[in-house]
Amino acid sequence: MVKQIYLDYNASTPVSPEVKRSMIPFFDEGYGNPSATHFAGTVGKEALENARKQVASLLNASSEEIIFVSGGSEANNHVLKGSVHHAETTTPHIITTVIEHPAILEPCRFLEKQGVNVTYLGVNEEGMVAPEAVEAAITKDTVLISVMHANNETGAIQPIEKISEIAKKANIPFHTDASQSTGKIPTNVDELGVDFLTVAGHKLYAPNGVGALYMRKGTEMEPLLHGAGHELGRRAGTENVIFAVGLGKACEMAKSVQPEESKRLETLRDQFMDELEVAFEGQLSHNSPQENVLPNTLNINIHGFVGEELLTGTPQLAASTGSACHAGDVALSPVLKAMGVSEERGKGALRLSIGRYTTKAEITEAVRLLKQTADRISM
Repeated sequence: MVKQIYLDYNASTPVSPEVKRSMIPFFDEGYGNPSATHFAGTVGKEALENARKQVASLLNASSEEIIFVSGGSEANNHVLKGSVHHAETTTPHIITTVIEHPAILEPCRFLEKQGVNVTYLGVNEEGMVAPEAVEAAITKDTVLISVMHANNETGAIQPIEKISEIAKKANIPFHTDASQSTGKIPTNVDELGVDFLTVAGHKLYAPNGVGALYMRKGTEMEPLLHGAGHELGRRAGTENVIFAVGLGKACEMAKSVQPEESKRLETLRDQFMDELEVAFEGQLSHNSPQENVLPNTLNINIHGFVGEELLTGTPQLAASTGSACHAGDVALSPVLKAMGVSEERGKGALRLSIGRYTTKAEITEAVRLLKQTADRISM
C-alpha cells in the first residue's frame, strides 16, 4: 500500500497524542456541569480554568481574558456582530480586507444586509495590506478593524503591530483572526497590540469544534449567544470541558516547542521549494512572499498544469489548490485574484502546508509523485 502524505496542515491538523491523552480522563470524571458546586462539577471547573490559563499563557494574556468557543468561526462572528450591536452610532462601519477567511467575509456580508458599512481593503502582489490604507479608510463611524494575522492560503503575515498603532490612535477596537498563526509564530497580544484575537483548535493539534476568543480586559461587547451566565456572561452554553482541556494542552505544547519547531518547519519548507525547483525547472512561480511568511506554508504555481488535476492524479497526497476547475473553466481563489495573479498562472496553484509530523523523506516523495503525475498528464 502506497504511503499517504499529509500536506494540508493549514486546513486542519491531526490531534496530537499528548492532546488526546489529556482529554481521555474527562470522559469518565468531571462530567458534571462546571457551574455546579458539588464534586462532579468542581473537577470539571478546575480542569476548565487550568485550560484557560494554558491558552492565556500562549497568548501572554490573563486567564479572565479568554473565552472558550466552538471554533474560529464562532469567535469571528462574536467579534463582528458583537461590535456592531454594541456600537453607539446608527451607521456602524467595519474595516477588513479582501483576503480574509470566509469566517470573516461572510459575517461582514450578512451585516451589510443589516445596514452596516464595510470597507474591504485590497492587497499588493505579495498579499499584504498597507497600514496606510487602513488609516485612510477610518471614518467617524468605524466601530471595528479586523485584519487576519496570517493568510491561510499564502502564509503572508500581515503588519498587525503597525495597524494596531493606527487603531489605538483612533480609539477603534482592533481584532485579528490568528487561527492560522497561533502555534506557528508568536501571538503575544500585547506585542501585537490587539483587543480581540481568534484561536482555532484544529489548526494547532487540538480537535475540531473548539477554539478561544481573546478579549482584552476592559473591552465590552454584546454576546453572540444569550442564555445563562457562562464564561463570565460573555458566552452562554455549558462549557465543553473535554475539548477545552484538549485546547489547553495543545497551547501548552505549542508554547514549549514553538521556536525550535518553527525553525524546523522553515528548513523543511525551503527543502520542499528547492526540490520542486529542480523537478519543475523553469515551470514554477511563487504566490507566498519571500519574507513575512508562515514557516510551514508554500503556495506555488506549476505552469502549464491545473492544480486540481495534479492533485486528483496524485491521490497519495493531501494538499489544496488555489483554483477550482469546473467544465474546463478555472476560477482563482479570491486571495490569488486580489494579489493580481493571472488565471493562466494561477490555474496551476498549489498550497502545500507542512506540520509537526512532516519528514524530509515525505517531502522528497511528494515531489517525486507530483512530477510523476505531471509527466503522465503531459504524455
